[in-house]
Amino acid sequence: MTKREQYEAKTEAFLLPLMEEYRFELVDVEYVKEAGNWYLRAYIDKEGGFTVDDCETVSRRLSDWLDKEDFIEDSYILEVSSPGLGRPLKKEKDFVRNKGKEVDIKLYKAIDRQKDFTGILTDFDKDTVTITMGDGETVVFDKADIALIRLSFDF
Repeated sequence: MTKREQYEAKTEAFLLPLMEEYRFELVDVEYVKEAGNWYLRAYIDKEGGFTVDDCETVSRRLSDWLDKEDFIEDSYILEVSSPGLGRPLKKEKDFVRNKGKEVDIKLYKAIDRQKDFTGILTDFDKDTVTITMGDGETVVFDKADIALIRLSFDF
């Protein structure tokens, strides 16, 4: 397990009982480097929407615990936020919740010179995602080939 995965797993293990206590949903935890800075991010949601007060509550508890445990070697920025409307589908529960809904898929490598696909999420398993496109065509993608999959929104 990489250092990044260890940090994410340990943070998630702390947050899960907290999520039950407050009836929140832990969407994701990520430890990433962007523009030269490390970020520890916790994405949290709840039925009816996540508020600024909810964010502050979780952020304070998590920050206090991180200060006490002090297991992350690098300096980092802690962020606790809602995943937003365009949140990626990562975990099985995300796929279950969104089956039958329209999704956007972006691939790492093009298929027939196309990297972006939109369709109805019709099926998935641990290795694949199946969508039905507007013309009725069913397309199966290997999850390993998907750079990003999220709900499709027209603004």
